[in-house]
Amino acid sequence: MAGYRVFIKPSASKELEALGTRRDRQRVAERIRALAQDPRPSGCQKLSGAEKYRLRCGVYRVVYAISDADLAVRVVKVGHRSNVYRDQ
Repeated sequence: MAGYRVFIKPSASKELEALGTRRDRQRVAERIRALAQDPRPSGCQKLSGAEKYRLRCGVYRVVYAISDADLAVRVVKVGHRSNVYRDQ
């Protein structure tokens, strides 16, 4: 399987930098990097009403879109589970 390229929206990058502790940020960043090898890892779930997926990282969620034609993963939003799904 060819590797995917991972793109992070500037707003999602700011959200990642604003996460709780340094350890939380590192754990979420590791999961995002792993999307390059497997964009649909076990535990990911397709969101209803949109062509997006979510990945759980403890109490944080990563919302992303996959483009199989371009072999690209675009991270759209990163945040706490209580408010990451708002305004999508």
